[in-house]
Amino acid sequence: MNIKYLKMIPWLTILVVLLTTLGCAPTASSARVGSLQTESQSVELGDVESVRVEIDMGAGELNVAGGADELIEADFTYNVAALKPEVEFRGRKLTIRQPDLDITSFADLPDYRYEWDLRFNDDVPMDMNIRLGTGKMDLELAGLSITALEVDMGASRSTLDLTGDWASDFDANIKGGVSSLTLRLPSDTGVRVEISGISRINASDLTKEGNAYVNDAYGKSDVTLDIYIEAGLGETNLEIGE
Repeated sequence: MNIKYLKMIPWLTILVVLLTTLGCAPTASSARVGSLQTESQSVELGDVESVRVEIDMGAGELNVAGGADELIEADFTYNVAALKPEVEFRGRKLTIRQPDLDITSFADLPDYRYEWDLRFNDDVPMDMNIRLGTGKMDLELAGLSITALEVDMGASRSTLDLTGDWASDFDANIKGGVSSLTLRLPSDTGVRVEISGISRINASDLTKEGNAYVNDAYGKSDVTLDIYIEAGLGETNLEIGE
């Protein structure tokens, strides 16, 4: 047998395995709207002292809040079986993600429903990273023990509530595409919001300082929230809450 051909066999074997594996991945043909179902999942609190939370949703409605007795208590509502959410807690990392699916547009699926209601424990310090590709997002983070926050809004309509009292400083980074953001801010905790991009900004409740907006408590309170927004097309609303 030709020696050159023999040398190629291992590479041909690897190629066959890769093609076979890719062929087993979920595809658009498996994205079928079926019966609507709701399932609940939770992760026990245990003795965890802090956690990194990764939330990754492609398209749908995402709601995040506090008030859970466990580390997380979640309700998932969906009607595409191939998109059953995945929850994994390993080490100090909690991951909630939508399975990868090779589909051009979820708008091509008539009557598509995909909703996550996630409730977290208020007392556990959390470094949160949240991503939504398209849809609607409501993050009521007041009361949670946030240590750092990263939010990628994609093309969504989002509300982020940071009102209330905060025990320690933290930085928040928010990135938007073609999106609308309403950011509710505390009145008694110092806040500085720096915004870049071409979004239309409504911030009558705050004072502008250079490229940033600050509230009346900024520079006076013991705790400061530093928020950086990289805005795309759309609108950014900054409001002072309670």
